[in-house]
Amino acid sequence: METSELLKKVRRIEIKTRGLSRNIFAGQYHSAFKGRGMAFSEVREYQYGDDIRDIDWNVTARYVRPYIKVFEEERELTVMLLIDVSGSRDFGTANVMKKEVITEIAATLAFSAIQNNDKIGVIFFSDKVEKFIPPQKGKKHILYIIRELIDFHPEDKQTDIAQVLKYLTNAIKKRCTAFLISDFINKGGFKDALTVANRKHDMVAIQVYDQRETELPPVGLMKIKDAETGREQWIDSSSVRVREAYRDWWLKRQAQMDDTFKKCHVDSVSIRTEDDYVKSLMTLFDKRN
Repeated sequence: METSELLKKVRRIEIKTRGLSRNIFAGQYHSAFKGRGMAFSEVREYQYGDDIRDIDWNVTARYVRPYIKVFEEERELTVMLLIDVSGSRDFGTANVMKKEVITEIAATLAFSAIQNNDKIGVIFFSDKVEKFIPPQKGKKHILYIIRELIDFHPEDKQTDIAQVLKYLTNAIKKRCTAFLISDFINKGGFKDALTVANRKHDMVAIQVYDQRETELPPVGLMKIKDAETGREQWIDSSSVRVREAYRDWWLKRQAQMDDTFKKCHVDSVSIRTEDDYVKSLMTLFDKRN
């Protein structure tokens, strides 16, 4: 992509997603993704209604009247975006590709993090870790991330979610909030890796998919191609049995994915490319409050 075109896209996404994060998500993000705990701030005189468990007995004895400890939330977080850059993201039938929706969601979360003084980092993955951007703060860092989201070209096309989860567990030493953003078209299971990652970090799963992936249109003979393996085959989509078999496969795959998230105690949301992802993200945030 030419530099001028890339900069225009970066600017367009920046304007849209920064506005969303500032005007819509500010409160929800803050309350949904808490800091590491409470840290001592100061002492003040006891007031009616204060919790007596917070009384500082040393200061109380010194001044012969009750004082309590005041705590503040340790707000700063490290936020990691685990972005699927495999071949299947380059698909869409609703005037927008999965890749574009993933980019906007990731940019919105990144601006929300920065506005809350959190660090933000990114891991691009296919069936391997393609690129690691260490967590930092600042607008310049965000714009670099958006440029990479738009114009990153992976080496591989397949997906292995377990690999990126293992990498996250090993690479990020302190607890972070990690958003796993993918269509979850995966070549293997990832339950064990997700369980381990979620013990150490606060994992959140965001699935982006296209409506056409859920069912076949009755248009007769059609050639389909697996974007990740390159394998092609002809199918007769006019056959009710073929369409039902495909639909059953999709529903079974979704049920397995949802069951994995439930058993791993990971909050998740599924977003179609034609959906309003703002509403979906707000629903996700509300679930965590």
